[in-house]
Amino acid sequence: MTTISDTFGQRIRGTVRHDGDDGYEEARRVWNGEIDRRPALIVRVAGPDDVAAALAHARETGLDVTVRGGGHNFGGAAVADGALLIDLGALRTIEVDTGARTARVGGGATWAELDAATQEHGLATPGGTVSDTGVGGLTLGGGFGWLTSRHGLSIDNLLSAEVVTADGRVLRASETEHPDLFWALRGGGGNFGVVTEFEFRLHPVGPLVELGMFFWPLDDAPAALRFARDVLASLPDGTGAMLAGLNAPPAPFVPAEHHGAPGVALMVAGFDGPERHAELVARIRDGRPALFELVTPIPYTELQKMLDDGAPRGLYAYEKSLYLNELSDDVLDVVAAHLPGKSSPLSLVPVFPVRGAFSAVADDATAFGGAREDGFVFGIAAVAPTAQLHAADRAWTRAFWSALVPHSGNTGGYVNFMAEYEQDRVRTSYGAEKYARLRRIKTAYDPGNVFHHNANIPPTGT
Repeated sequence: MTTISDTFGQRIRGTVRHDGDDGYEEARRVWNGEIDRRPALIVRVAGPDDVAAALAHARETGLDVTVRGGGHNFGGAAVADGALLIDLGALRTIEVDTGARTARVGGGATWAELDAATQEHGLATPGGTVSDTGVGGLTLGGGFGWLTSRHGLSIDNLLSAEVVTADGRVLRASETEHPDLFWALRGGGGNFGVVTEFEFRLHPVGPLVELGMFFWPLDDAPAALRFARDVLASLPDGTGAMLAGLNAPPAPFVPAEHHGAPGVALMVAGFDGPERHAELVARIRDGRPALFELVTPIPYTELQKMLDDGAPRGLYAYEKSLYLNELSDDVLDVVAAHLPGKSSPLSLVPVFPVRGAFSAVADDATAFGGAREDGFVFGIAAVAPTAQLHAADRAWTRAFWSALVPHSGNTGGYVNFMAEYEQDRVRTSYGAEKYARLRRIKTAYDPGNVFHHNANIPPTGT
């Protein structure tokens, strides 16, 4: 007897895996080792027609739908028990047009793959700080990276997207085609369809860029944080930067006696040559001597991988975030007080200054959840190799976040830094006006809320 599942398998060019099939266990895994969910079907699609067929099969069988790009989401939104998982991992083709300075990128590609392809031509587009992050998930939520102050968010460089909607239509969304959908895709997450291809604007970058990383010990944190804040406030235009509370890595440039030491790091990335970067480095060195430093030219592709060792697949992970208009003394006092409280050496507090090209984009130009003004995206990430350490640092993350909330005008936070999708936080992230507009667009393209395993924006009337 032929089953619905059998006939479905015959309708697609990709592969269909059930629980118990070869490759199922590996296919259901995501980056966060805490996530242990068992989809009913895993469909590794070969193109948009397969996505449409998978969505049709979900309608016929009443299965929930999830979508996996790179699978790097903290909350594991790509997988759900008993659902149909649309896996975009085979869609990794990248085509670079050097004349037009554009790239077409499959929905399953990672930033490492995109960076490698574009850097062959001395080009890049803003995206991420961990290289095996999926292009799709990062872009749809906004997309911060080392190039954000210089060239904006990933979504600010998105020119078009191929989207399969809930009813199986394959659309090209851009400023001139389905502009409402295009607006929503730029920051509204995976609420509106399955993006099988992205088209990005590229910029001349590298191949060598300049890196400066300075580390101060935890007992120097109160003063080091204030010094770093002052440096961030006066960075040359277009400089990439990150302030982080973390443990010193066991890297060759770190003296052995400081491996694993907790502290504060300031990282600055220069894209205008060594002379301009040297001036900034000298100012930092003279202002507050670090416990150790790394100042070096570095391939842009390696800058993009610099934090990879601290985020390997399979670790337990949890995250919360918020926006801060300034790093006030009160904020830095909260940070200094909470940094010593983490248990896992892998847990970290990444703080991204957003300014320059980020702030030059009109707030209503995209659906991005956050005001387009100079400020800071503040993340708190519990990352641990064991469940016991993870439980302790999950509690630490929540307490730290709660202590910062009174200093933030937007407790919703950056949707890509959410491990939990409480509706009040999602709504607050976008603000009332954007959220209402997103709900109208959701109603037009996904009235049944098929795509709801995400920072969900429900259709109107629900």
